[in-house]
Amino acid sequence: MFDKILICNRGEIALRVLRTCQRLGIATVVAHSEADRDTPAVRLADETVTLGPGAAEHSYLNVPAVLYACARTGADAVHPGYGFLSEDALFARCCAELGITFIGPPAELIGLMGDKVAARNAAAAAGVPLPPGTQDPLEDLNDALRQAETLGYPLILKAAAGGGGRGIAVVADRDALVRSFPEVRHNARTLFQDGRVHLERFVPGARHVEVQVLGDRHGTVVHLGERDCSVQRRWQKLVEESPSGVLTEDLRRRIGETAVGLARSVGYHSAGTVEFLVDQAGEFYFIELNPRIQVEHPVTEVRTGIDIVEQMIRVAAGEPLGFTQDDVVLSGHSVQCRVNAEDPADGWRGSVGEVVRFTPPAGDGVRVDTHVHPGHHVPPFYDSLLAKVIVHAPTRDEALDRMARALTEFDCAGVTTTIGFHRQLVDHPVFRADRHSVDFLARHLDDHGALRAAPEVAP
Repeated sequence: MFDKILICNRGEIALRVLRTCQRLGIATVVAHSEADRDTPAVRLADETVTLGPGAAEHSYLNVPAVLYACARTGADAVHPGYGFLSEDALFARCCAELGITFIGPPAELIGLMGDKVAARNAAAAAGVPLPPGTQDPLEDLNDALRQAETLGYPLILKAAAGGGGRGIAVVADRDALVRSFPEVRHNARTLFQDGRVHLERFVPGARHVEVQVLGDRHGTVVHLGERDCSVQRRWQKLVEESPSGVLTEDLRRRIGETAVGLARSVGYHSAGTVEFLVDQAGEFYFIELNPRIQVEHPVTEVRTGIDIVEQMIRVAAGEPLGFTQDDVVLSGHSVQCRVNAEDPADGWRGSVGEVVRFTPPAGDGVRVDTHVHPGHHVPPFYDSLLAKVIVHAPTRDEALDRMARALTEFDCAGVTTTIGFHRQLVDHPVFRADRHSVDFLARHLDDHGALRAAPEVAP
Protein backbone atom coordinates (compact mmCIF):
# COMPACT_ATOMS: atom_id res chain seq x y z
CA MET A 1 0.00 0.00 0.00
CA PHE A 2 1.10 3.58 -0.54
CA ASP A 3 2.74 5.68 2.17
CA LYS A 4 1.64 9.08 0.86
CA ILE A 5 -0.86 10.13 -1.81
CA LEU A 6 -0.89 13.54 -3.44
CA ILE A 7 -4.39 14.76 -4.33
CA CYS A 8 -4.20 17.13 -7.29
CA ASN A 9 -7.77 18.39 -7.31
CA ARG A 10 -10.13 20.62 -5.39
CA GLY A 11 -13.63 20.92 -3.99
CA GLU A 12 -15.73 18.00 -2.87
CA ILE A 13 -13.72 15.35 -4.75
CA ALA A 14 -10.46 16.37 -3.05
CA LEU A 15 -12.19 16.06 0.32
CA ARG A 16 -13.78 12.77 -0.74
CA VAL A 17 -10.41 11.21 -1.69
CA LEU A 18 -8.73 12.61 1.43
CA ARG A 19 -11.26 10.98 3.75
CA THR A 20 -10.77 7.56 2.18
CA CYS A 21 -6.98 7.96 2.47
CA GLN A 22 -7.35 8.83 6.15
CA ARG A 23 -9.51 5.78 6.75
CA LEU A 24 -6.87 3.60 5.07
CA GLY A 25 -4.08 5.18 7.16
CA ILE A 26 -2.38 6.80 4.15
CA ALA A 27 -0.71 10.21 4.57
CA THR A 28 -2.11 12.93 2.30
CA VAL A 29 -0.78 15.91 0.39
CA VAL A 30 -3.29 18.33 -1.11
CA ALA A 31 -1.88 20.30 -4.04
CA HIS A 32 -3.99 23.42 -4.42
CA SER A 33 -4.25 26.81 -6.06
CA GLU A 34 -3.90 30.09 -4.20
CA ALA A 35 -7.67 30.55 -4.54
CA ASP A 36 -8.29 27.31 -2.61
CA ARG A 37 -5.85 27.78 0.25
CA ASP A 38 -8.64 28.09 2.84
CA THR A 39 -10.73 25.07 1.80
CA PRO A 40 -11.47 22.06 4.06
CA ALA A 41 -9.29 19.63 2.09
CA VAL A 42 -6.29 21.93 2.56
CA ARG A 43 -7.05 22.32 6.26
CA LEU A 44 -7.40 18.57 6.86
CA ALA A 45 -4.46 17.34 4.77
CA ASP A 46 -1.24 16.17 6.40
CA GLU A 47 0.73 18.38 4.00
CA THR A 48 -0.13 21.00 1.42
CA VAL A 49 1.58 22.47 -1.62
CA THR A 50 0.53 25.61 -3.48
CA LEU A 51 0.65 24.94 -7.22
CA GLY A 52 0.11 28.50 -8.43
CA PRO A 53 -2.50 31.22 -8.98
CA GLY A 54 -6.23 30.57 -9.19
CA ALA A 55 -6.53 30.00 -12.93
CA ALA A 56 -6.47 26.25 -13.58
CA GLU A 57 -3.84 26.43 -16.32
CA HIS A 58 -1.43 27.89 -13.74
CA SER A 59 -2.31 25.46 -10.96
CA TYR A 60 -4.36 22.27 -11.34
CA LEU A 61 -3.38 21.82 -15.00
CA ASN A 62 0.27 22.73 -14.44
CA VAL A 63 1.94 19.34 -14.94
CA PRO A 64 5.50 20.43 -13.95
CA ALA A 65 4.15 22.02 -10.75
CA VAL A 66 2.24 18.87 -9.79
CA LEU A 67 5.23 16.62 -10.49
CA TYR A 68 7.48 18.94 -8.48
CA ALA A 69 4.97 18.78 -5.62
CA CYS A 70 5.28 14.99 -5.65
CA ALA A 71 9.06 15.17 -5.56
CA ARG A 72 9.09 17.82 -2.85
CA THR A 73 6.76 15.90 -0.53
CA GLY A 74 7.86 12.36 -1.36
CA ALA A 75 4.39 11.29 -2.47
CA ASP A 76 4.53 7.87 -4.08
CA ALA A 77 1.12 8.12 -5.76
CA VAL A 78 -1.22 10.73 -7.23
CA HIS A 79 -5.02 10.69 -7.25
CA PRO A 80 -6.31 13.10 -9.93
CA GLY A 81 -10.03 12.98 -9.01
CA TYR A 82 -12.17 13.96 -12.00
CA GLY A 83 -11.59 16.78 -14.48
CA PHE A 84 -8.26 18.61 -14.62
CA LEU A 85 -5.48 15.99 -15.15
CA SER A 86 -7.61 12.88 -14.65
CA GLU A 87 -7.75 12.15 -18.38
CA ASP A 88 -4.38 13.59 -19.37
CA ALA A 89 -2.38 10.76 -20.89
CA LEU A 90 0.82 12.84 -20.91
CA PHE A 91 0.54 13.45 -17.17
CA ALA A 92 -0.06 9.75 -16.49
CA ARG A 93 2.94 8.89 -18.65
CA CYS A 94 5.16 11.40 -16.84
CA CYS A 95 4.12 9.92 -13.50
CA ALA A 96 5.06 6.42 -14.67
CA GLU A 97 8.44 7.57 -15.96
CA LEU A 98 9.20 9.21 -12.61
CA GLY A 99 8.13 6.19 -10.56
CA ILE A 100 4.98 7.86 -9.23
CA THR A 101 1.83 5.72 -9.34
CA PHE A 102 -1.04 7.35 -11.18
CA ILE A 103 -4.23 6.17 -9.48
CA GLY A 104 -6.20 5.36 -12.58
CA PRO A 105 -5.72 3.40 -15.80
CA PRO A 106 -2.38 3.50 -17.68
CA ALA A 107 -1.57 6.34 -20.06
CA GLU A 108 -2.12 4.13 -23.11
CA LEU A 109 -5.73 3.45 -22.14
CA ILE A 110 -6.39 7.08 -21.26
CA GLY A 111 -5.10 8.06 -24.69
CA LEU A 112 -7.19 5.40 -26.42
CA MET A 113 -10.43 6.34 -24.69
CA GLY A 114 -9.74 10.05 -25.02
CA ASP A 115 -9.78 9.65 -28.80
CA LYS A 116 -13.49 9.09 -29.49
CA VAL A 117 -12.85 7.73 -32.98
CA ALA A 118 -10.28 5.22 -31.69
CA ALA A 119 -12.61 4.33 -28.80
CA ARG A 120 -15.45 3.63 -31.25
CA ASN A 121 -13.19 1.35 -33.24
CA ALA A 122 -12.04 -0.46 -30.10
CA ALA A 123 -15.66 -0.95 -29.07
CA ALA A 124 -16.55 -2.24 -32.53
CA ALA A 125 -13.67 -4.73 -32.35
CA ALA A 126 -15.07 -5.96 -29.03
CA GLY A 127 -18.51 -6.49 -30.56
CA VAL A 128 -20.13 -3.58 -28.71
CA PRO A 129 -23.18 -2.07 -30.49
CA LEU A 130 -22.49 1.37 -31.99
CA PRO A 131 -24.72 4.00 -33.53
CA PRO A 132 -23.89 4.31 -37.25
CA GLY A 133 -21.06 6.78 -37.71
CA THR A 134 -17.81 7.61 -39.42
CA GLN A 135 -14.88 5.27 -38.87
CA ASP A 136 -12.25 7.96 -39.42
CA PRO A 137 -12.09 11.69 -38.60
CA LEU A 138 -13.70 13.93 -41.19
CA GLU A 139 -11.31 15.57 -43.64
CA ASP A 140 -13.34 18.72 -44.25
CA LEU A 141 -16.89 19.99 -44.72
CA ASN A 142 -17.28 18.30 -48.08
CA ASP A 143 -16.31 14.97 -46.53
CA ALA A 144 -18.82 15.61 -43.74
CA LEU A 145 -21.60 16.30 -46.24
CA ARG A 146 -20.82 13.14 -48.22
CA GLN A 147 -20.75 11.00 -45.07
CA ALA A 148 -23.98 12.59 -43.82
CA GLU A 149 -25.83 11.66 -46.98
CA THR A 150 -24.82 8.03 -46.45
CA LEU A 151 -25.59 7.96 -42.71
CA GLY A 152 -28.83 9.95 -42.87
CA TYR A 153 -29.99 12.80 -40.66
CA PRO A 154 -30.31 13.68 -37.79
CA LEU A 155 -26.67 13.38 -36.77
CA ILE A 156 -24.33 14.42 -33.96
CA LEU A 157 -21.12 16.19 -34.87
CA LYS A 158 -18.51 15.46 -32.19
CA ALA A 159 -14.96 16.50 -31.36
CA ALA A 160 -12.77 13.39 -31.54
CA ALA A 161 -10.91 14.49 -28.41
CA GLY A 162 -14.03 15.82 -26.70
CA GLY A 163 -15.55 14.99 -23.37
CA GLY A 164 -17.75 16.35 -20.62
CA GLY A 165 -20.51 17.20 -23.06
CA ARG A 166 -18.40 19.79 -24.89
CA GLY A 167 -17.59 19.97 -28.59
CA ILE A 168 -20.97 18.56 -29.70
CA ALA A 169 -23.70 19.74 -32.06
CA VAL A 170 -26.88 17.99 -33.20
CA VAL A 171 -27.54 18.62 -36.90
CA ALA A 172 -30.98 17.95 -38.31
CA ASP A 173 -30.21 18.57 -41.98
CA ARG A 174 -27.61 19.67 -44.52
CA ASP A 175 -27.91 23.37 -43.72
CA ALA A 176 -27.40 22.72 -40.01
CA LEU A 177 -24.28 20.69 -40.76
CA VAL A 178 -22.88 23.48 -42.93
CA ARG A 179 -23.47 25.97 -40.10
CA SER A 180 -22.19 23.75 -37.30
CA PHE A 181 -19.10 22.19 -38.86
CA PRO A 182 -16.73 25.20 -38.60
CA GLU A 183 -17.96 26.05 -35.10
CA VAL A 184 -17.48 22.52 -33.73
CA ARG A 185 -14.07 22.21 -35.36
CA HIS A 186 -13.03 25.58 -33.94
CA ASN A 187 -14.27 24.59 -30.47
CA ALA A 188 -12.43 21.29 -30.74
CA ARG A 189 -9.17 23.10 -31.48
CA THR A 190 -9.75 25.64 -28.72
CA LEU A 191 -10.97 23.29 -26.00
CA PHE A 192 -8.95 20.17 -26.75
CA GLN A 193 -6.09 21.36 -28.99
CA ASP A 194 -7.30 18.80 -31.52
CA GLY A 195 -9.47 19.86 -34.46
CA ARG A 196 -10.56 16.37 -35.52
CA VAL A 197 -14.32 15.76 -35.64
CA HIS A 198 -16.57 12.85 -36.58
CA LEU A 199 -20.25 12.07 -37.14
CA GLU A 200 -22.65 9.69 -35.40
CA ARG A 201 -26.31 9.01 -35.97
CA PHE A 202 -28.46 10.90 -33.47
CA VAL A 203 -30.72 8.64 -31.38
CA PRO A 204 -33.99 10.53 -30.73
CA GLY A 205 -35.84 10.04 -27.45
CA ALA A 206 -32.90 8.13 -25.96
CA ARG A 207 -31.94 7.58 -22.34
CA HIS A 208 -28.34 8.03 -21.22
CA VAL A 209 -27.35 4.94 -19.24
CA GLU A 210 -23.83 4.28 -17.97
CA VAL A 211 -22.30 1.25 -16.28
CA GLN A 212 -19.73 1.54 -13.49
CA VAL A 213 -16.88 -0.93 -13.98
CA LEU A 214 -13.94 -1.86 -11.77
CA GLY A 215 -10.94 -3.87 -12.90
CA ASP A 216 -7.74 -4.95 -11.22
CA ARG A 217 -4.28 -5.78 -12.57
CA HIS A 218 -4.95 -9.51 -12.23
CA GLY A 219 -7.65 -9.83 -14.89
CA THR A 220 -10.78 -9.41 -12.75
CA VAL A 221 -13.38 -6.99 -14.10
CA VAL A 222 -16.81 -6.44 -12.53
CA HIS A 223 -19.62 -3.94 -12.91
CA LEU A 224 -21.46 -2.21 -10.09
CA GLY A 225 -24.76 -1.70 -11.88
CA GLU A 226 -25.94 1.16 -14.02
CA ARG A 227 -26.78 4.84 -13.58
CA ASP A 228 -29.34 6.80 -15.57
CA CYS A 229 -28.02 10.27 -16.44
CA SER A 230 -30.74 11.42 -18.83
CA VAL A 231 -31.50 14.75 -17.12
CA GLN A 232 -29.04 16.95 -18.97
CA ARG A 233 -28.76 20.55 -20.08
CA ARG A 234 -26.61 21.08 -23.15
CA TRP A 235 -25.08 17.62 -22.62
CA GLN A 236 -24.15 18.44 -19.01
CA LYS A 237 -25.56 16.00 -16.45
CA LEU A 238 -27.64 17.50 -13.65
CA VAL A 239 -29.28 14.46 -12.02
CA GLU A 240 -28.24 10.81 -11.86
CA GLU A 241 -30.05 7.80 -10.46
CA SER A 242 -29.74 4.06 -10.15
CA PRO A 243 -31.21 1.76 -11.28
CA SER A 244 -32.49 2.99 -14.63
CA GLY A 245 -36.22 2.54 -15.10
CA VAL A 246 -35.80 2.09 -18.84
CA LEU A 247 -33.99 -1.27 -18.51
CA THR A 248 -35.69 -4.63 -18.35
CA GLU A 249 -33.86 -7.28 -16.34
CA ASP A 250 -32.64 -8.92 -19.56
CA LEU A 251 -31.42 -5.59 -20.94
CA ARG A 252 -29.77 -4.77 -17.62
CA ARG A 253 -27.89 -8.08 -17.72
CA ARG A 254 -26.81 -7.57 -21.34
CA ILE A 255 -25.66 -3.97 -20.92
CA GLY A 256 -23.66 -4.90 -17.80
CA GLU A 257 -22.01 -7.85 -19.54
CA THR A 258 -21.24 -5.67 -22.56
CA ALA A 259 -19.54 -3.04 -20.39
CA VAL A 260 -17.44 -5.67 -18.63
CA GLY A 261 -16.57 -7.30 -21.95
CA LEU A 262 -15.33 -4.02 -23.40
CA ALA A 263 -13.26 -3.21 -20.31
CA ARG A 264 -11.74 -6.68 -20.35
CA SER A 265 -11.00 -6.51 -24.09
CA VAL A 266 -8.87 -3.38 -23.71
CA GLY A 267 -7.17 -4.59 -20.51
CA TYR A 268 -8.84 -1.97 -18.35
CA HIS A 269 -8.06 -1.62 -14.67
CA SER A 270 -9.15 0.95 -12.06
CA ALA A 271 -12.59 2.57 -11.97
CA GLY A 272 -14.21 3.50 -15.26
CA THR A 273 -17.61 4.16 -16.75
CA VAL A 274 -18.95 2.75 -20.00
CA GLU A 275 -21.65 5.06 -21.35
CA PHE A 276 -24.52 4.09 -23.64
CA LEU A 277 -27.63 5.48 -25.28
CA VAL A 278 -30.74 3.33 -24.97
CA ASP A 279 -33.37 3.95 -27.63
CA GLN A 280 -37.13 3.62 -27.38
CA ALA A 281 -37.00 0.11 -28.85
CA GLY A 282 -34.70 -1.09 -26.07
CA GLU A 283 -31.51 -1.20 -28.14
CA PHE A 284 -28.34 0.24 -26.65
CA TYR A 285 -25.35 1.91 -28.31
CA PHE A 286 -21.86 2.73 -27.05
CA ILE A 287 -20.97 6.41 -26.50
CA GLU A 288 -17.64 6.35 -24.66
CA LEU A 289 -15.59 4.88 -21.83
CA ASN A 290 -14.61 7.46 -19.21
CA PRO A 291 -11.27 6.35 -17.72
CA ARG A 292 -11.70 8.01 -14.31
CA ILE A 293 -14.00 8.32 -11.36
CA GLN A 294 -17.27 10.10 -12.18
CA VAL A 295 -18.98 12.97 -10.38
CA GLU A 296 -21.96 10.65 -9.90
CA HIS A 297 -20.07 7.75 -8.29
CA PRO A 298 -21.88 8.15 -4.90
CA VAL A 299 -25.09 6.93 -6.54
CA THR A 300 -23.40 3.57 -7.00
CA GLU A 301 -21.65 3.58 -3.62
CA VAL A 302 -24.87 3.92 -1.63
CA ARG A 303 -26.47 1.01 -3.54
CA THR A 304 -23.48 -1.33 -3.26
CA GLY A 305 -21.71 -0.31 -0.06
CA ILE A 306 -18.45 -0.30 -2.06
CA ASP A 307 -16.05 2.64 -1.66
CA ILE A 308 -14.98 3.21 -5.28
CA VAL A 309 -12.11 5.53 -4.32
CA GLU A 310 -10.74 2.84 -1.99
CA GLN A 311 -10.89 0.28 -4.77
CA MET A 312 -9.02 2.63 -7.12
CA ILE A 313 -6.27 3.02 -4.54
CA ARG A 314 -6.02 -0.70 -3.82
CA VAL A 315 -5.95 -1.61 -7.51
CA ALA A 316 -3.25 1.00 -8.19
CA ALA A 317 -1.20 -0.55 -5.37
CA GLY A 318 -1.42 -3.91 -7.16
CA GLU A 319 -3.99 -5.54 -4.92
CA PRO A 320 -6.75 -7.74 -6.38
CA LEU A 321 -10.32 -6.56 -6.10
CA GLY A 322 -11.11 -9.27 -3.60
CA PHE A 323 -14.63 -9.87 -4.88
CA THR A 324 -16.35 -11.13 -8.01
CA GLN A 325 -19.51 -10.18 -9.87
CA ASP A 326 -21.54 -12.59 -7.75
CA ASP A 327 -20.49 -10.69 -4.62
CA VAL A 328 -21.89 -7.36 -5.85
CA VAL A 329 -25.28 -6.72 -4.23
CA LEU A 330 -27.37 -3.78 -5.42
CA SER A 331 -30.08 -2.53 -3.08
CA GLY A 332 -32.84 0.05 -3.30
CA HIS A 333 -32.90 3.20 -5.42
CA SER A 334 -30.53 6.16 -5.30
CA VAL A 335 -30.73 9.65 -6.77
CA GLN A 336 -28.17 12.45 -6.92
CA CYS A 337 -28.80 16.13 -7.61
CA ARG A 338 -25.86 18.38 -8.44
CA VAL A 339 -26.18 21.72 -6.68
CA ASN A 340 -24.29 24.30 -8.72
CA ALA A 341 -23.56 27.98 -8.17
CA GLU A 342 -25.59 29.01 -11.21
CA ASP A 343 -28.61 31.18 -11.87
CA PRO A 344 -31.15 29.30 -14.03
CA ALA A 345 -33.22 32.47 -14.38
CA ASP A 346 -30.26 34.30 -15.94
CA GLY A 347 -29.20 31.82 -18.59
CA TRP A 348 -27.54 29.58 -16.01
CA ARG A 349 -24.84 32.19 -15.49
CA GLY A 350 -22.27 31.26 -12.86
CA SER A 351 -22.60 32.88 -9.45
CA VAL A 352 -19.50 33.84 -7.47
CA GLY A 353 -18.96 35.41 -4.06
CA GLU A 354 -19.19 34.54 -0.39
CA VAL A 355 -21.55 31.89 0.96
CA VAL A 356 -23.10 33.53 4.01
CA ARG A 357 -25.41 30.66 5.04
CA PHE A 358 -24.95 26.99 4.30
CA THR A 359 -27.02 24.30 6.00
CA PRO A 360 -27.09 21.08 3.96
CA PRO A 361 -29.79 18.47 4.53
CA ALA A 362 -29.27 15.42 6.71
CA GLY A 363 -31.20 12.48 8.08
CA ASP A 364 -31.85 8.87 7.22
CA GLY A 365 -30.82 7.94 3.70
CA VAL A 366 -29.34 11.36 2.88
CA ARG A 367 -25.69 11.92 1.97
CA VAL A 368 -24.17 15.28 1.00
CA ASP A 369 -20.73 15.51 -0.58
CA THR A 370 -19.54 19.11 -0.32
CA HIS A 371 -16.61 21.33 0.53
CA VAL A 372 -18.70 24.44 1.19
CA HIS A 373 -19.27 26.14 4.55
CA PRO A 374 -20.46 29.55 5.74
CA GLY A 375 -17.80 32.06 4.75
CA HIS A 376 -16.64 29.96 1.80
CA HIS A 377 -15.77 32.06 -1.25
CA VAL A 378 -16.91 30.66 -4.60
CA PRO A 379 -14.14 31.62 -7.05
CA PRO A 380 -14.69 32.37 -10.75
CA PHE A 381 -12.03 29.98 -12.03
CA TYR A 382 -13.57 26.53 -11.77
CA ASP A 383 -16.60 24.31 -12.24
CA SER A 384 -19.63 25.64 -10.38
CA LEU A 385 -20.37 22.48 -8.35
CA LEU A 386 -21.08 23.28 -4.70
CA ALA A 387 -22.57 20.06 -3.40
CA LYS A 388 -24.03 16.71 -4.37
CA VAL A 389 -27.18 15.61 -2.59
CA ILE A 390 -27.54 11.81 -2.68
CA VAL A 391 -30.52 9.92 -1.32
CA HIS A 392 -31.16 6.20 -0.96
CA ALA A 393 -34.49 4.49 -0.33
CA PRO A 394 -36.17 1.15 -1.07
CA THR A 395 -38.06 2.43 -4.16
CA ARG A 396 -37.80 5.25 -6.70
CA ASP A 397 -40.91 7.00 -5.41
CA GLU A 398 -39.57 6.91 -1.86
CA ALA A 399 -36.17 8.15 -3.05
CA LEU A 400 -37.74 11.09 -4.89
CA ASP A 401 -39.88 11.94 -1.87
CA ARG A 402 -36.75 11.85 0.27
CA MET A 403 -34.93 14.06 -2.23
CA ALA A 404 -37.82 16.56 -2.23
CA ARG A 405 -37.60 16.81 1.56
CA ALA A 406 -33.81 17.14 1.46
CA LEU A 407 -33.95 19.96 -1.10
CA THR A 408 -36.56 21.78 0.98
CA GLU A 409 -34.24 21.53 3.97
CA PHE A 410 -31.16 22.73 2.03
CA ASP A 411 -30.39 26.36 2.90
CA CYS A 412 -27.68 28.21 0.98
CA ALA A 413 -27.43 31.99 0.72
CA GLY A 414 -24.90 34.44 -0.64
CA VAL A 415 -24.68 32.90 -4.10
CA THR A 416 -27.44 31.79 -6.45
CA THR A 417 -27.83 28.03 -6.76
CA THR A 418 -29.79 25.40 -8.66
CA ILE A 419 -31.60 24.13 -5.55
CA GLY A 420 -34.86 25.69 -6.70
CA PHE A 421 -34.55 24.06 -10.12
CA HIS A 422 -34.10 20.64 -8.53
CA ARG A 423 -37.14 21.19 -6.33
CA GLN A 424 -39.19 21.74 -9.48
CA LEU A 425 -37.66 18.75 -11.22
CA VAL A 426 -38.38 16.11 -8.60
CA ASP A 427 -42.08 17.03 -8.71
CA HIS A 428 -42.37 17.31 -12.50
CA PRO A 429 -44.92 14.74 -13.77
CA VAL A 430 -42.78 13.50 -16.68
CA PHE A 431 -39.73 12.96 -14.47
CA ARG A 432 -41.84 11.46 -11.67
CA ALA A 433 -43.35 9.02 -14.16
CA ASP A 434 -39.83 8.05 -15.36
CA ARG A 435 -40.78 8.93 -18.93
CA HIS A 436 -38.08 11.51 -19.62
CA SER A 437 -35.23 11.30 -22.14
CA VAL A 438 -32.04 13.25 -22.85
CA ASP A 439 -34.04 16.01 -24.54
CA PHE A 440 -36.37 16.44 -21.54
CA LEU A 441 -34.99 19.82 -20.50
CA ALA A 442 -34.76 21.06 -24.08
CA ARG A 443 -38.52 20.52 -24.35
CA HIS A 444 -39.66 21.56 -20.87
CA LEU A 445 -37.24 24.24 -19.64
CA ASP A 446 -38.25 27.82 -20.38
CA ASP A 447 -35.96 30.81 -20.93
CA HIS A 448 -36.18 31.75 -17.26
CA GLY A 449 -34.91 28.45 -15.90
CA ALA A 450 -38.36 27.20 -14.90
CA LEU A 451 -39.83 23.84 -15.88
CA ARG A 452 -43.03 24.08 -17.85
CA ALA A 453 -45.93 21.99 -16.64
CA ALA A 454 -46.69 18.99 -18.83
CA PRO A 455 -50.36 18.42 -19.65
CA GLU A 456 -49.61 14.82 -20.51
CA VAL A 457 -46.98 12.28 -19.56
CA ALA A 458 -45.16 11.59 -22.79
CA PRO A 459 -41.60 10.62 -23.76
